[in-house]
Amino acid sequence: MPWHARLELDYSLEEHRSVARFRHEGPLRILQSLYPEGGAVCHNVLVHPPGGLVGGDTLDIRVRASAGSHGLVTTPGASRFYRSEGELALQRTELLLEPGARLEWLPLEAICFSGCRAENRLVVRPAEGAELIGWDLAALGLPHAGKPFERGTLQQHIEMPGAWLERGRIDATDQRLLDGPLGLAGHRCLASIFFVAGSPIARARREAALERARSLIEAHPLRDSAGATSPTGEVIVLRVLAPVVEPAMQLLRQVWLAWRAELWQMQGAAPRIWAM
Repeated sequence: MPWHARLELDYSLEEHRSVARFRHEGPLRILQSLYPEGGAVCHNVLVHPPGGLVGGDTLDIRVRASAGSHGLVTTPGASRFYRSEGELALQRTELLLEPGARLEWLPLEAICFSGCRAENRLVVRPAEGAELIGWDLAALGLPHAGKPFERGTLQQHIEMPGAWLERGRIDATDQRLLDGPLGLAGHRCLASIFFVAGSPIARARREAALERARSLIEAHPLRDSAGATSPTGEVIVLRVLAPVVEPAMQLLRQVWLAWRAELWQMQGAAPRIWAM
């Protein structure tokens, strides 16, 4: 039987403290709220007990950050799209930010096993004055474990309605895309980190964020397959290709820390779950 699960996570600012409340249907949970940075930022870990999705499974996730609140959401491990007998496995995530809210959406990677039919959809809706740092990582197969991505498809969708849309479909049989020099060039991990604002980002602030990202790219082993740009006045994005997840994740974490410091004047506080 397919799993159909839904989670609604709401952050609110109460007496200078960001507080999380959630409702769920099916196998999606939020672990207890943690405050490693003090009460202003609420850290939460999103848990999907089955550990992965097969054909017919659907996960619906909605996160709302109310005015002035600041939430950080991550996961304890990679999500997984397993082999399908024909049905689609779908994860839909909607992030809603009210004026002045901040949100950090930092799930670990999604692994697409050979034979999957997966769609991973993320929509960000920031109000004026709201800002988000988020990332997305996809790994195609497990090549170092002898499990290459030989069959199946992945549909990726990242959108800020009216301002920014990235949508692409990867088919395991499309060797020109997977291995060609104008495609993934043999890489099997594709990742991006993005800063999204509900109002146009001041030019000096945007240029400073791009400079911090580009300096980190230049010093990183993946510098030949990474780049940072600002496709619209409300979005800054860094994209990178890597043979496996670990070097791409390392670069994204470096940029996350740099953007936190540059754009929010905040020191990094890595979620404790990452050290486990």
